Amino acid sequence: MRSGQYRVRDVMTPTAVAVGRTARFKETVERMERWQVSALPVLEGDGRVTGVVSEADLLPKEAFRYSDPGRSVEPRRLPDLAKAGAVSAEELMSTPAVTVHADATLAKAARIMALRHVERLPVVNAEGMLEGVVSRGDLLKVFLRPDNDLADEIRRDIVDVLFPAPVEPVHIMVVDGVATLTGRVPDAELIPLAARLVRAVEGVVSVDCRIRAADTDGE
Repeated sequence: MRSGQYRVRDVMTPTAVAVGRTARFKETVERMERWQVSALPVLEGDGRVTGVVSEADLLPKEAFRYSDPGRSVEPRRLPDLAKAGAVSAEELMSTPAVTVHADATLAKAARIMALRHVERLPVVNAEGMLEGVVSRGDLLKVFLRPDNDLADEIRRDIVDVLFPAPVEPVHIMVVDGVATLTGRVPDAELIPLAARLVRAVEGVVSVDCRIRAADTDGE
């Protein structure tokens, strides 16, 4: 994988599985099963994302299967009751769809997923047309970057910029995504900045910053 700040477009699945508004209940379940996904974008005829059908939207069909039709339902469960009787994607879907743009950062996509409690996000362009899907698993791909690539990026984009020659070299070691920085530098104020920038490198798991100011006594 490349270096630099990653965007959703770098990790998303560009060929997204979706259904139309008129897709029947069974067709939706079959498509989820076939493609092993937990949610499907629902598209208008022109390809714009109008909603999302998730497993949570489908489950009320089973949850209310044996309920007494004459028994009153708590107001908070009325939406589920409505979905229990749904037969098309249009009736099942949650709308408006929670989406993300391809140029969004991975951090932004992760925040949206966490706040909205979803596992997958349709990726749309400015017109709302479907471009792909990004999942929680996709966001974790950056942690597969080789340690050598991470060390090279930290050296090139951070250490060599903050601490250029003839400063004593800052040593970088990355093992299993954990970056360790050692050395002495003349400007102590840059040390917290270096640690913060290294922590922001896509794929870095943790940072152990052991850089010290050149005039620091001790170890």
